[in-house]
Amino acid sequence: MSETNLTTDPADARAAAVKRLSARRDFAAHAVAFVVVNVAIVAIWFATGHGYFWPAWVLGAWGVGLALHAWDVYGRRPISEEDIRREMNRKSGSHA
Repeated sequence: MSETNLTTDPADARAAAVKRLSARRDFAAHAVAFVVVNVAIVAIWFATGHGYFWPAWVLGAWGVGLALHAWDVYGRRPISEEDIRREMNRKSGSHA
């Protein structure tokens, strides 16, 4: 969900807002699927004698994917003009 804040064009700002809203909805759908499927898996584990807790493998692996998706949607911030200026100065060796 990498985006750059380089424009003041209302159409571009609207497109960026739609993209962010879409990403949040996609994450919500991912979270609901995670809960529903994993509750079903734990219920199956419980109904079949609940020995070794094998659902932990699914919960753990999918949980990592869900956490990375959450970071992508909510954790990353857009690239600003200040970020670009700092990187250009760092690469050129100037400290202005």
